[in-house]
Amino acid sequence: MDLQQIVDELHLKPITDSKALENIPVTSAYASDLLSCVMAGAKSGGVWITLQAHMNVVAVASLLDISAVILTENARPDPAVLDKANEQGVRLLSSPHTSFTICGQLWSLGLRAS
Repeated sequence: MDLQQIVDELHLKPITDSKALENIPVTSAYASDLLSCVMAGAKSGGVWITLQAHMNVVAVASLLDISAVILTENARPDPAVLDKANEQGVRLLSSPHTSFTICGQLWSLGLRAS
């Protein structure tokens, strides 16, 4: 599955540069708001579902080479976070839905935790 398919199916809104999302494979998903849990459990090439929208999210996503971060409940990072995400190549996507709903939708698409 590629990132563009997920954006289209879940009606996500890219809030950082979103070039060539169809060329970005997604291999798994991980949901947590605790950065330490994400660092221990999320996998490179996966999507991370979270309500958090601060600078440390960008740092962890970059460190783990996450395909994209899905920010739920319309969480909006401030401009400095968006700038850093674009600089680091971290793709941030937005949804008005809860993390629970997004996880269910990803499950329905066949995406699993790795």
